[in-house]
Amino acid sequence: MTDELLRYRDEFPILENTTYMISNSLGAMPRGVYDAVHSYCDLWATRGVRAWEENWWMLSGQVGDEIGAIMNAPAGSVSVHQNVTICQAVVASCLDFSGKRNKVVYSDMNFPSVMYFWEAQRAHGARVNMVKTDDGIHVPTERILDAIDDKTLLVPISHVVFRSSYIKDAKAIIEKAHSVGAYVLLDTFQSLGNVPVDVQQLNVDFVTGGVLKWLCGGPGTGYLYVRPDLGKKLEPKLTGWFAHENPFNFEVGATKYAEPPYKFMEGTSNVAALYAARPGLQIIREIGVEKIREKSKKMTTRLIELADQRGWKVNAPRNADQRGGTVGIDMPNAKDVCRELLLRDVIVDFRPKAGVRFSPHFYNTMEEIDRAIQTVDAVLSEMRMPA
Repeated sequence: MTDELLRYRDEFPILENTTYMISNSLGAMPRGVYDAVHSYCDLWATRGVRAWEENWWMLSGQVGDEIGAIMNAPAGSVSVHQNVTICQAVVASCLDFSGKRNKVVYSDMNFPSVMYFWEAQRAHGARVNMVKTDDGIHVPTERILDAIDDKTLLVPISHVVFRSSYIKDAKAIIEKAHSVGAYVLLDTFQSLGNVPVDVQQLNVDFVTGGVLKWLCGGPGTGYLYVRPDLGKKLEPKLTGWFAHENPFNFEVGATKYAEPPYKFMEGTSNVAALYAARPGLQIIREIGVEKIREKSKKMTTRLIELADQRGWKVNAPRNADQRGGTVGIDMPNAKDVCRELLLRDVIVDFRPKAGVRFSPHFYNTMEEIDRAIQTVDAVLSEMRMPA
């Protein structure tokens, strides 16, 4: 059967010379980024400061809408920032932890940067409840639901766990949080672009993530979705001149908030990164995440089959419907194997408690899956040879 998604393969230069399976960390760069960044340089070189009013100021809102389209977010509900930690901080700045409703519930499988941020909020009155995993792969939904009570203010959770690729039951968690008056902040860094996300169907309060992984957009562009009704009433304390309704009046004193999405921005945006983000977003929107997801399930299933044949430990859900785009495989000497794979242009990574993470995307072939595991075989065989 012909794989229609491989028609995009030529758009990614690195695939010419490597077996690239690290899209959960950094998606392959689209060829169109060369032209996009060149156009940024040309505009700066020829228009100078006029670039702000002619293009750059509006770009933040435009790129936010392009990201939002992939998660079915209404226009004007997604702001752009430099990373997820800043996005989390913007949400925190809208909230008050000084009252009885000050509980923050999340999982020990959250990405560390997010975890570190919320742990630091204890100093501002947050009462943090970290739900533990039993097996290092799955996050017990019932345990999270039980931890959410009428003292809970916020539930910041990963949609797909970075370490094991487990897909949380976001719908159930959101419904429980809303039933007790709490908010949910959903981190879709490891899902958006690989696993379908519909913020309106989920009725989620906040969504954050970045474009450098499955969206193939490079570093420097994070995103924050705020549900439109909340966007009207919340007032972030982490703010800046981009969030002012009349930024170029340079008014003295307290801010007068602009309308979303600019209301949730801070200082000057990372313009070059926004240019670089657009080609990947365009490709993802053109393909459609549903088609990417269908192929991803087949590729990750093949990885698990090959690992099982060799007796290696798989640190990912067996149920494809609960598994994102990554399979962590803990073969013997996994860290050393990973180092050797990189030298042989099989691009993967190693994470503690996960092993070697293989993260194929729509531009990969099934033959590359087999070739990557065969390369592991060769590496292990060489490691067993006497000196």
